[in-house]
This record gives sequence, structure tokens and C-alpha cells, in this order.
Amino acid sequence: MRSVRHSRDGAAARLLLAAGAPAAAIGLSLLVAAAILQLAGADPTTVLGDALAYGLRPSTLVAVVNKAIPYYIAGIAAAIGFHLRLFNIGIDGQYRLAAFAAAVVGAAVALPAPLHVALVATVAVGAGAGWALIAGWLFVRRGVNVVISTIMLNVVASGIVAYLLSPDRLAQQAAGSNNVTTATIPESGWVPAIPTPAGGINGLVLLAAVLGLVYWLVLHRTTLGLEVRATGLAPRAAAVAGVRASRLAFLVMAASGAVAGLVGLPQLLGSSHRFGLDFPSGLAFTGLSVAILGRNHPVGVAIAAFTWAFLDRSAQVLDLAGISREVVTILQAVVVLSIVVAYELTGRVRVRRERRYVAQAVDGPAAATRAPAAEATR
Repeated sequence: MRSVRHSRDGAAARLLLAAGAPAAAIGLSLLVAAAILQLAGADPTTVLGDALAYGLRPSTLVAVVNKAIPYYIAGIAAAIGFHLRLFNIGIDGQYRLAAFAAAVVGAAVALPAPLHVALVATVAVGAGAGWALIAGWLFVRRGVNVVISTIMLNVVASGIVAYLLSPDRLAQQAAGSNNVTTATIPESGWVPAIPTPAGGINGLVLLAAVLGLVYWLVLHRTTLGLEVRATGLAPRAAAVAGVRASRLAFLVMAASGAVAGLVGLPQLLGSSHRFGLDFPSGLAFTGLSVAILGRNHPVGVAIAAFTWAFLDRSAQVLDLAGISREVVTILQAVVVLSIVVAYELTGRVRVRRERRYVAQAVDGPAAATRAPAAEATR
């Protein structure tokens, strides 16, 4: 009965800790945002209320979902590396190089619609995985830190794209325009939007959903996923059990890069249909932040990506109120920091509770055996 009661109490406590950490982080973030707005000379209640009201409009929610799709894919790419303690900072370079290669190939061929889209996605996956494997090889064979190598590879990838994105090479420039882009992908390579009364939702949202499902299944329902999680949690124990860490590092970096290669497809196949200077940068750090906020779980990453996009979109209200949009950047950073601190504190509380339970479980039988012995000596 005691063990059953403890298991129930433990489940309730774990649920309370899991819900309390993000709630405390959000509350702290709102307090910081209110303080910043107050220092900026604005009424925090009015500004935050207007931002919430604007963000909850149906048309705004559709725009938030569309903006959250690449954030989610980038978050999944980062989460894959996190499970093996590999920080793939190179998502930005992998995605841009992959999107550029996919745009060039997609514009150069004419195929039936499903095959055309599949070819563009395959090129993006291959380019992203191949670029990430360079960092994986340097880590496994030469011991180069993944953070350093991926950051440097971002610079190299940006240089390659900048060199090739030229009217003299693989790009074109419309008359009277400063925007240099690749050729437009034919309509057979477009992914139509999902119509809603509030606007069209990017059709690549289905790809993001499938990606999250596959990620969870591989991680929790396959031997490979078990090896990855075991190596990330206890590298020495996994090595003793026969898990080859070098092999996993190659596979994880390849998988992370492959998913990163898909980050640009929502814009490439869903809206612009060509690669240009307007493709966003900095998605690596956004993906890392979203993965941290979502605790590397596909559902959590989806909520974090939506929240991140919601904050980005709601920032337009700050412009109307005459407040710098950088307030949102500060708020996003505070959210990440608060989440990290909150989960660290709840983790320590959980460890203390487990140690206390183990101590009680051990001392209980010991005390029971000491009592008869004490009586006999009397």
C-alpha cells in the first residue's frame, strides 16, 4: 500500500513540477516585459493586451502558423543533435545551402507534380545531410568541437551561396530590381496552400507534422533511438553495452542536417518558388531556442515554435505604439533563460525527492531488522 501511495504521490508531484516550470518561466517573462515597457514609457497592461488581441485574430493566427513551420523544422533538427549532446549550430548554413541547391535543381527540370516536389525535397535533404556530415567527420575523426566546426561551416556555406547567386552564374536579376534570385520553379513543383476562411495555411505544415511523428517513432520505438538516448544520458554505460558512439555521431549529424535542409522548403515551395536574398538568416539559433523550450519533444517543440512565431507577429503592435521591436527579442531571450533556469530547479527538486524515497526505502527494512535485535539484547 505504501508503494502504491508513493507512486500516486510521485506521479502527481511530477505532473505539478512539469506544469510549474513553464508556468513560472512565462510569468517571469511577462514581469520582465512589463518592466521593460514601463521603462520605455508605455503602459504595460495596454500594450500587452493589444498585442494579445492582435495575435488572436484569425488572420494573424494563420500567419503565425505559417511562420512557425520553419521554426518547428529547425527545432526538430536541433533536438536530434541534443539527444546525443551535439549542438548543431550549423542549421542556418545547412538550410540555406540546401534551399539554394533545391531551387536550382527544381527550376532546371520539368516533372509531374508529385515527382517534382519529391525531387526538390530529396535534393534539399541530401545537401543538408552532406554539409552536416562534414562537421560529423571532423568530430569523429579529428575531435573538432561540433559547435566550432558548424559555426565555421555556416560562413563557408554563406560564401558558396553568395558566389553562386550571381547573374553570371546560377541566378538572375530582374530589370530595375536589386533582388538577385534563382530561376522560378515551375508550377508542378509548387505545394498549394490549405485554404481556410482566414487565409491559406502553407501546405508544408503536413510535412512538419509527419516529420515530428517520424522523429518521435524513431527515437522511442527503434533500437537506434534507444542507443541515441542511452548514449546521450550515460555515454560510458552505453559504450560498455557495445554502442558505437562514433557511428551514432555520424548518423545523428546526418539526420540533423537532413532535417535542417527542409527548413527552407515552406518558403521555396509554398510562397516564393525561388531562392533569393530575402531568405531569412539566424534560424539556427531560433531552432536551438525552440528545441530547448520544447524539451526536445515534438509536441513541445510545436508549442514553442508557435509561441516564438506569435511573439514575432505580435511585435507589429509595438511599432504602432512607438516602441522598439527589440523588446520582443529581449522577451524571447528571457523566455529561453527562464525555461532553462526553471527546468534546472525542478530537476534538482526531482532528484532530491528520489533520493529521499530511496533513503526511506533502504532505512525502513534496516530499521525493522534492528528492532528485534535491540529487544534481544535487553
